[in-house]
Amino acid sequence: MLAAIGLDERHEAAYRALVAVGVAEVPELAHRLALDEAEAARVLRRLEQHGLAARSTAAAGRWVAAPPGVALGALVTQRRHELDRAELAAALLAQEFRARAAEPAVHDLVEVVTGAEAVSQRFLQMQFGARQEVCALVTGSPVAVTGQENAAEDQAADRGVVYRVVLEREVIAGPEGLREVAAAMSRDERVRLVERVPTKLVIADGSLAMVPLTSRGAAAPAALVVHASGLLESLTGLFEAVWRDALPLRLGAGGPVEEEPDGPDVTDLEILSLLLAGLTDVSVAKQLDLGLRTVQRKVKRLMELAGVTTRLQLGWHAYERGWVARGPRG
Repeated sequence: MLAAIGLDERHEAAYRALVAVGVAEVPELAHRLALDEAEAARVLRRLEQHGLAARSTAAAGRWVAAPPGVALGALVTQRRHELDRAELAAALLAQEFRARAAEPAVHDLVEVVTGAEAVSQRFLQMQFGARQEVCALVTGSPVAVTGQENAAEDQAADRGVVYRVVLEREVIAGPEGLREVAAAMSRDERVRLVERVPTKLVIADGSLAMVPLTSRGAAAPAALVVHASGLLESLTGLFEAVWRDALPLRLGAGGPVEEEPDGPDVTDLEILSLLLAGLTDVSVAKQLDLGLRTVQRKVKRLMELAGVTTRLQLGWHAYERGWVARGPRG
């Protein structure tokens, strides 16, 4: 419990024993801790250096414990100051790094990482550093890191990092794959499925991506780490396109199962038809006896389903997908 202020288990046990008895000689403390007297003396001197123990002035050869509230409080304060200085140093280094990276040279926008160990380390590092979201396209043949080895994923999920993952069907072909997917979904990761992903890809916080350079089964794996750039935007767009068309998975009683493709319901189609006929949201709400916010919420959902950002695009996609084949209720 006191390791955070520099004491290992042996020194903590010695201090606790000294606090319990108040004052003790070296042989007595050695007996209590099951140590030889020389080692017990070394432990006491270490406690003395930390200000946790002192030689008794009343009786030679005896040791007394310093009051915990004072002694431990001083150590905690000292360690807190050290952490504050470390945090300040980290902030200054980050500021220096951002200033240097404000106008990066072209060759600084990408890194080439070679070798299974280096690729694995960079992959895990990206997840350890993620703060908000990790997006991934996962193939059935890991290049350097398997799901079981990826402890960083567990830690990131515990920190509240959101995971959106698209798996190709081969990943869940075997029982081991199903177990790993079930474990991921139990951590509230959002998982979708496609027949085949175009490439393995990881994107952390929308600011850093990693994509393989070598094909599956290569003897010496290599990967490209991409920083903020047009290439990163393209990779992000690729992920979002695959995510949009992938089939969601849900965690059933027997493990991950595929959900039915999501699509507009009858009311959605009625709203869409009326909007395409030129009615306003207010008019649509009155026509269908719905609340205005309900109409707006359903339009927003339709835009998400279509993967568009404007109503004009929604109208085009509605015709392309046949969503307006049915008319509104008369």
